[in-house]
Amino acid sequence: MAPDEAVIGCTGELVTGTRGSAGPGEVLVRIRGGSETFLAWSDEPLPHGAAVLVIESRGSRQVDVIKWADPLEALTGDGTGSAG
Repeated sequence: MAPDEAVIGCTGELVTGTRGSAGPGEVLVRIRGGSETFLAWSDEPLPHGAAVLVIESRGSRQVDVIKWADPLEALTGDGTGSAG
């Protein structure tokens, strides 16, 4: 199956944690007006519930992900997104 270019750049949440090179997890991604699940591969293990960014599609409903933090939350430093 060809890579799914539409999923690249989407954020999601791991419903099953990844194990790094030991194996994939599963990610729920908001895409095409709904939500879809994909096998998720990462360089480092990521826990269940982690926010991730899809950086590449492997085809066959498999993607590469990295840990993601909302840049607006990083600016406030408190993780709530509020500036005060």
